[in-house]
Amino acid sequence: MNCMKRTLPATAVLLTVLLGINHLAAGQPGSPAGTRPAAAAPRAAAGRITGTVTDAANGKPVSYATVSVIDPATNSSVNGGVCGDDGKFVLPGIPAGTYTVQVSFLGYKNEDRTGVVVPANGVVNLGTVALAASAQKLGEVVVTGQKALIEEKVDRTVYNAENDQTTRGGDATDVLKRVPLLSVDLDGNVSLRGSSNIRVLINNKPSAIAASSISDALKQIPADQIKTVEVITSPSAKYDAEGSGGIINIITKQNNLSGGTLGIDASVGTRSSNLSLQGSYRTGKMGFSLGGFGRAGYNIPGSFTNQQTARNAAFTYTDPTTGLPVTVGASTYTTLQTADTRQQQAFGRSVLGWDYDINKHNSLTASLSYGARNSHNYQDGLRTISNSPQGNSLRDVNTVDNSGTVDASLNYTHTFEKPQQEFSLLTLYSRNDRTNNFTNTLLSSDSNSPSLRNENPSSNEEFTVQADYQSPIAKTQILEFGAKDILRRVNSDYSYFEATGANGEFVPRAGVGLNNGFNYRQNVTAGYAAYTLGLPKGFTLKPGVRYEYTTITADYNTGLGSVSIPSYGVLVPSVNFSRKLANGNVLKLAYNRRIQRPSLQFLNPNIQASNPLIITQGNPNLKPEYTNNYELGYSTLYKKANLNFSVFARNTTGSIQSVRRPELDANGVGTGVQRVTYDNIGQEDAYGGSVFASINSGKFSLNGGVDAYYAVLNNKVSDVLYNASNKGFVASGRLFGNYKLTEFWGLQAFGFYRGQQVQLQGYQSGFGIYSLSIRRDFAEKKGSIGFGAENFFTNSITIRNQVNTPLLDQSSSNVLHNMSFKINLSYRIGKLTVAPTRNGKSINNDDLKGGGEGGGGGMDLGGGAPGGGGGAPAGGGGRPAGAGGQRPAGAGGAAGGYPGARPGGAPGTVPGAQRSAPTDSTKAATDSTRTQPTTLPGAVPGRPRPTAQPADSTGRKPATPINGNPINSPANTPSPGTTTPGGITPAGSPGGRP
Repeated sequence: MNCMKRTLPATAVLLTVLLGINHLAAGQPGSPAGTRPAAAAPRAAAGRITGTVTDAANGKPVSYATVSVIDPATNSSVNGGVCGDDGKFVLPGIPAGTYTVQVSFLGYKNEDRTGVVVPANGVVNLGTVALAASAQKLGEVVVTGQKALIEEKVDRTVYNAENDQTTRGGDATDVLKRVPLLSVDLDGNVSLRGSSNIRVLINNKPSAIAASSISDALKQIPADQIKTVEVITSPSAKYDAEGSGGIINIITKQNNLSGGTLGIDASVGTRSSNLSLQGSYRTGKMGFSLGGFGRAGYNIPGSFTNQQTARNAAFTYTDPTTGLPVTVGASTYTTLQTADTRQQQAFGRSVLGWDYDINKHNSLTASLSYGARNSHNYQDGLRTISNSPQGNSLRDVNTVDNSGTVDASLNYTHTFEKPQQEFSLLTLYSRNDRTNNFTNTLLSSDSNSPSLRNENPSSNEEFTVQADYQSPIAKTQILEFGAKDILRRVNSDYSYFEATGANGEFVPRAGVGLNNGFNYRQNVTAGYAAYTLGLPKGFTLKPGVRYEYTTITADYNTGLGSVSIPSYGVLVPSVNFSRKLANGNVLKLAYNRRIQRPSLQFLNPNIQASNPLIITQGNPNLKPEYTNNYELGYSTLYKKANLNFSVFARNTTGSIQSVRRPELDANGVGTGVQRVTYDNIGQEDAYGGSVFASINSGKFSLNGGVDAYYAVLNNKVSDVLYNASNKGFVASGRLFGNYKLTEFWGLQAFGFYRGQQVQLQGYQSGFGIYSLSIRRDFAEKKGSIGFGAENFFTNSITIRNQVNTPLLDQSSSNVLHNMSFKINLSYRIGKLTVAPTRNGKSINNDDLKGGGEGGGGGMDLGGGAPGGGGGAPAGGGGRPAGAGGQRPAGAGGAAGGYPGARPGGAPGTVPGAQRSAPTDSTKAATDSTRTQPTTLPGAVPGRPRPTAQPADSTGRKPATPINGNPINSPANTPSPGTTTPGGITPAGSPGGRP
C-alpha cells in the first residue's frame, strides 16, 4: 500500500481548530449543575428573548438594567439577567410558553411586556424597551454585585477586585498577588508571565513616581478603592509600544451619583497601619472628589547574610616605574558578611478631581494629585570578614529614599451625533523629585577604609499631549487613529563624601565620576492607526500599527562631556483575533511587537556602594530591547466553575541584563569588590501558560490558579569568563476564598506561593504567604470591622540568591519577620441620587523600561526585607527618572478615582438592596440563570431576581447613542463589553475612558 504524505497550510489548520472548538464547546453544560430541575426540558428545545433597553427621554441605552422573565401562572421568575453596556440583553434557555417580561433600573419606572409567547427553539426579539425616568430620591445606596471574579476580554484578563474581600486593609500590592498571570515578590515588585518589563496604569493614567519605583506607587493605593485590575497581555496600537511583558491597568472605584459622600477606612496592625478618607460631591453638570490615603510600615526586623568567593586568573603586567614585567599569580578572595536589618516606611497620597459637562457633546475633566514617600532601611552591625584587600570591618548602614510627586491633567472630549464618533485632546504634566542617599558609618576596621556617604537628588519631569479620533466606517467596522508626544527632562546629581572614624566630618571624596550630574532629555513622538472588523459567526479581527520616533540627548554637568545616543524609530504592529462561541465561551489569538527603553535605573552613572563590597553603576549607552509576543487563550464555564486557560511565547533580543564582575585595581589585581552593571547582551525566551478557576455558590466562593513558564536566558558573550546562560521552569500559584457565616459575619482566607526564579547567572528561592481574617458588618452594612492575621504559623520568610560564574560565586540570604496581626475598620456616610454617566479619557504614558525594585531594593546589597538596605541595582541613583511612569492612587476620580464613571458594581434597583451584577450581552447563548443567589431581591415583590456573570469590568455606559449603529463598543473603553447584533465584539477598543 502506498501512502501519500500531505502538508496542510498553517492557516487551514488554525481555521479547522477554531471551527471545531465551537462543536466541542456546544456540548458543555450551559448552566451550572443544580440551577434547573432534573426534569427540565432539554436545552435544545428552549427559546430565547432578546432586546435593547433605552432611556425614553434621549434614546440612549440603559446599561445594567435588570430583565426578569416571569411565569404569570405561578408568579415566579423562570429566568433573568442584566443588560450589557449597550443596553442589550439575551436570555436563552426559556421553555416554550407565555410570559411577562419586566424591565427595571434605578431611577426609572418599571416596564412590563405581557403575553410574550416564546416558541420552542425560537427567538423573540422585543426590540427597544424604553424606560421612563422616575423622580424617586434615594436614601443611602448600598452597592454590591456578584460578578465573576475573573473575566476574559479580547486583549486582556480582568480581575474584579471589588468582589474579593480578602484584601481589606491592604494596598494595591496585596490585590495584585491575587491576579492571574502576575507574580509579586516581598518588596512588592511585580512581574507578568515572568517579565518585570511592564507598565502599570491607574485609570489609564501614568505618574512620574512609578518611574522611580512601581512597587512604591502601588503601596500608595488602598485595596478597598480598587474596582478592577486589567492585565493587558496584547495591547493594541493605541497603547504606547513600551512594556514588553504587557500592561497592568488598575481601575479604581468611581462615583456618578449626585449628592455628597464620605468614607473612612482604617487599619492598625503589629507591622503596619493605614488611614483612608474618600469624599465626593456632585451637583448638576459638575462633580468634585477628594481623597487621601496614608500607610505606615514599622517593626519590620530581619537579617542579612552574604558569602562570596572572587577568583582572579594569573596574569602579567608592566610595572610603570621599572618598565619590567610583573607576574601576578592566581588568587581567590572569600568574604562573609552579616547584619541585622530593620525597615521604616511611610506613604501618602491625596487626589482632587473635577469634571464638567459643557453641553451634550463637550466635556472637561481635570485632576491634581500629590504623593509622598519616606523610606528608611537600616543594616545594624554590618560585619565583614574577608581575606581580600578590603579586610575586616564593622559598619552601620542607613539608606534613605524619599520622594514627592505632582500630577496635573486637563482633558477635553467631543462627541458627535453619529454614534461612536469621538475626538479627544488630552494633556498631562507630571514631576517626581526624589532623594536617594546612604550613609555607611565605619565603627571598626583593620584597614584604612573611611566612612562613606552618597547624596543623589534627582527629578523627572514629563509633558504629554495626545489627540485621538475614532469613527465607524461601516456597520461592523471602526477606524481609530491618533498622535502623541512625550517630552522628558531627567536630572540626577550625585556626590560622594568620606569621613575618618565614626565621628569624623564628611568631606567630598576625590575620584573620577564620583561627583557630577547627569542630564537626560528624551522626546518620543508617535502616531497610530487601528481597525476593528466584525466578522460572521462571532469572529472579530483588530489589526493595528504604531510608529514611534525617539530622540535623546544626554550630558554631564562637568568634565565628562556629552553621551552620544543616536535617534531611532520603531514600527510596532499588533493583531487581535477572537471568536465568541455560541455558548458564550471565548477563544482569542494575538500577536504584538513591543519595545523596552531603558529608564534611569539602568542609565544612571552614579556609583551606588552602600555595601562597599557590592557596588552598582548604570550604563548611559544602553539601547532599547525588542520583544515578539504570541498568545492563545480560552475561557469557559464548566458546571459552577469559570475556567480560564492561556498559553504564550515571548522572544526578546537585545535584552538589558545585569552583569557581575570582580573589581580590579589599576594593575589588574582583584580587590574583592563585586561590580554590577548593565549591557544589551542578552536574549530571553519564555514559553508557558496559566489556568485559573473560580467557583461562587452564593455563601461560598473559592478561586485559584497556577502560572508556569520555561525560561531560556543567554547573554551571548564570547569571552568564556563572562559568558552566561540559564534555563528552567518557574511556577507560582494562588488560592483564596470567602465564606459567609451569617448575614453579618464573613470569613476570608488567602494563600500565595512564588516559586524559584531563574536568573541569568543563578537562582532566587521561592516563598509563600498566607492570611486569614474575619469580618462583621454593622449599621445596616454602612460599616464593618475585621480581624486578620498573616503568616501566623511562620515567624519569618527567607529569600536566598545564588550566583555562579567562572570568576564569582555568591550566596546571599535575607530574612524578613512578617508575622502580623491587624484590625480593620470602615464606615461611610452620605445621601445619593442618580446622576448621568460621565465622559472621560486619559493619557497613557506606558513606555520605558522601569525598575521593579522598591526603595532600597537589591537582593545582593542586603537591608531590611529581601532587597532592602543597599539599594536596587544602580541604587543610589535609584531610578529617579525614566519610565514614563504610572499614576498611583486613583488619579483624580471620585473616591480617589478618576472623575466621571459608574461606581463599582453599578447602583441597585431598590434603595439599600442588593442587585444582580451585569452580564455581557455578547454572551448570546450563555444561560444567564447559571448563578441564582437566593438573597437578591426580585423585580416584583416576592419574586427572586436571577443574576448572571458579567463580562464588562468597567461598568460604564457608551458615551454616545447607539441607535442605528451595530457596533456598540463604547469609544475606547479599556474593557469592551458590547457587541454587534450578531454577537461580534469589536476587539480591544482599549485606551481612554477611565
